[in-house]
Amino acid sequence: MLDHVIKGVTVVDGTGVPAHTADVGIQDGRIAVIGEVTQEARTSEDAHGLVLAPGFVDPHTHYDAQLFWDPYATPSLNHGVTTVAGGNCGFTLAPLHPDRPEDADYTRRMMSKVEGMALVALEEGAPWNWHSFGEYLDALEGRIAVNAGFMVGHCALRRYVMGPQAIGGQPTGEQLAAMAGLLRESMDAGAWGLSTTQSTSHSDGDGKPVASRHAGPAELLALSRAVGEHEGTQIEAIVAGCLDQFSDAEIDLFAEMSAAAGRPLNWNVLTIDAAVPERVPRQLLASEQARKAGGRVVALTMPILTPMNMSLGTFCALNLIPGWGPILGLPVPERIEKLRDPDVRDGMLRRARSKEAGVFRRLANFGRYVIGDTYSEANAGLTGRVVEDIAEERGQEPFACLVEICANDELRTVLWPMPPDNDPASWALRAETWQHEDVLLGGSDAGAHLDRMCGAPYTTRFLGDCLRGRKLVGLEQAVKMLTDDPARLFGLRERGQLREGWHADLVLFDPERIDAGPATLVHDLPGDSPRLDSRALGVRAVWVNGVEAIRDDVVTGAVPGRVLRSGRDTETVSTR
Repeated sequence: MLDHVIKGVTVVDGTGVPAHTADVGIQDGRIAVIGEVTQEARTSEDAHGLVLAPGFVDPHTHYDAQLFWDPYATPSLNHGVTTVAGGNCGFTLAPLHPDRPEDADYTRRMMSKVEGMALVALEEGAPWNWHSFGEYLDALEGRIAVNAGFMVGHCALRRYVMGPQAIGGQPTGEQLAAMAGLLRESMDAGAWGLSTTQSTSHSDGDGKPVASRHAGPAELLALSRAVGEHEGTQIEAIVAGCLDQFSDAEIDLFAEMSAAAGRPLNWNVLTIDAAVPERVPRQLLASEQARKAGGRVVALTMPILTPMNMSLGTFCALNLIPGWGPILGLPVPERIEKLRDPDVRDGMLRRARSKEAGVFRRLANFGRYVIGDTYSEANAGLTGRVVEDIAEERGQEPFACLVEICANDELRTVLWPMPPDNDPASWALRAETWQHEDVLLGGSDAGAHLDRMCGAPYTTRFLGDCLRGRKLVGLEQAVKMLTDDPARLFGLRERGQLREGWHADLVLFDPERIDAGPATLVHDLPGDSPRLDSRALGVRAVWVNGVEAIRDDVVTGAVPGRVLRSGRDTETVSTR
């Protein structure tokens, strides 16, 4: 007897072939039948007019901590994501040295700073009862509603072996061998491979460059070679040029790391803007060079524009503009005084518009900011208004106007920058770039920057745009880009397609309604900490390993997800 049958549904199987109508039967966590189902089933539903697709795979998340207090990985699961890749950007919660309990506090403060996770949520929401990477994975086993796989972070490896000397120090030959050994041990336990960062935007809780930023090419190549010794592994890496355009040295480094491992390397995130037409070919040169060297470098890019919640009062992307960090790090009264100084503002604007600002130049048009929540009588009625309009009324320069509005709220004002790349030419360039063999949709950062951005709904928003909006990609291809393409990059065994015998990770949705609601601020993290959330529209149900986990945007309480371990649940995707 089948467990469940979905009758008369439009099947979009993830391979890109045309959709067809069929019944789909689920049994023992697998897809048992696709076609006409004549067997009896415990439950069934009529799905005429609905679409059934494989569960979506998000290739870049930071759910490493959130899964302990939110096993449903909301809102990703609500939006049809059944498998998440975590442990990205060089940051993981394990391994932790058993003789240095202070390393857990260092890790929490680092994650709070660099990934925008509430410190109180990290302290209260996770058990921190592990030392090895395998023990961390075991702590999640059997208690999550999504499938989750994790890279092991270079910063954690360095800290474990080198202690505080990981910041600023260089490993001895013994220490490098110990790091490689710890990486191998972590992969033996199920880590998907290595993640690392050299990005200038990544600093720890003390404001110092994170550990992996101090690693030289020899260290990175030694660890890459270790990755290649294990089945079903990958590399994920971030360098400064990911934010704008790679240097020649960064292109060479990516190609050499991937070739040394014989494994794909993915990076995040390719920003596509028709106003900077040279960026895409420059960034994809890394993929071209890697293939010549015997590797493969894959760029992740988002198929939607993710709104970002900004503030002059708390850490956000504005702090990463060159020269802005020291000013925005001052105590609030001193910060306001500095920001009100015309000479200081002029200097800040020059830096924000300079070439060194890279992709953060996108944030420099302060007239095109929308005022969000306000907190003072002086700002009554400004919510929802555009700064340039308010500035014109007041006879002010836009940045000066924005500063005064924020100062009235003691810098608590919420700001929403309008994306500068929401033009037809940029969307046409995106559609063209998506077709490249080394470009993959993803980069949500779900689980990170919780009160600043909400990238998790990219799946439903993209499908809604494909079906009823710009229609840049057909439904079958759009589903393939969200399912089988990332599944094949990671070598996921029997996931990513709707095929008989494969795992029943499924999304049932209404093509007339599929979309994502607006991002709203909620306070549901441990310690009543805030985050941005978004409702899934038109998603009827989500199954993970054959068990219904979501019904009409509400979690069912089931936790059928699995910790996906390299080798067992992933197969090698070789570049050789």
